[in-house]
Amino acid sequence: MASATSKKTYHHGDLRTAAIETGLALLESRKFNDLGLREIARTVGVSATALYRHFPDKDALLSALAAEGRHRLAVAQQQAADKAGGGKAGFSATGAAYVRFALANPALYRLIFIGGSKLGDENGDEAMRLLMQNARMIKGANSHVIAARAWSMAHGLAMLILDGQLPADDTLIDSVIDSHHL
Repeated sequence: MASATSKKTYHHGDLRTAAIETGLALLESRKFNDLGLREIARTVGVSATALYRHFPDKDALLSALAAEGRHRLAVAQQQAADKAGGGKAGFSATGAAYVRFALANPALYRLIFIGGSKLGDENGDEAMRLLMQNARMIKGANSHVIAARAWSMAHGLAMLILDGQLPADDTLIDSVIDSHHL
């Protein structure tokens, strides 16, 4: 992963990937609004013109970062579900992983939900596909309602904690996200 503090780290490889990794590293210490293409180009060690070939503007860069964030969220949720052994325990684990991902990556998490960068398309979004897959296993219930309820609960809890309205407490997260209440 490209370090946000190292210079000249890019050497005729995949500039797009290097820029995304650098952007993600910079998001660890700032809000997404504070990112700039020129800064990322400098950090990667290329000209801004070279970077503009991959990202014509800041919105294109933010969109790419959000897409990578959605992918990483889905990976974290899938790993949590697998570790919990699937089923209802796995479903709960995906919700808790969602909240913990938000807490560990607040700027990236917020970026995922701005403008046109949204979750929700089961065909094109790994996290939504996993959510719907889990919702379908709850017998006798409308899977879309279950998915909406679970997502609303996890997203609401994440936002309340990020905004300082609730403490970042693992016991609270696990208790609120418990799938037995769906």
